[in-house]
Amino acid sequence: MSYEPGTPECRVLIRSKDQIETMLLDLAKLDGTDLILQQLRQVHQQLEGLHDLRRAS
Repeated sequence: MSYEPGTPECRVLIRSKDQIETMLLDLAKLDGTDLILQQLRQVHQQLEGLHDLRRAS
């Protein structure tokens, strides 16, 4: 990871995004997971938005 987290909140957001990315990779290998993948991408985007707000502060 090239980004160095500055706060405990950023570390939580980064770790959560990483976990979702792993889930996306794993679930993409299975049939019938399209809706779940879409929902996970939306959650990832929401976390990214929160992280952007933390970085801007």
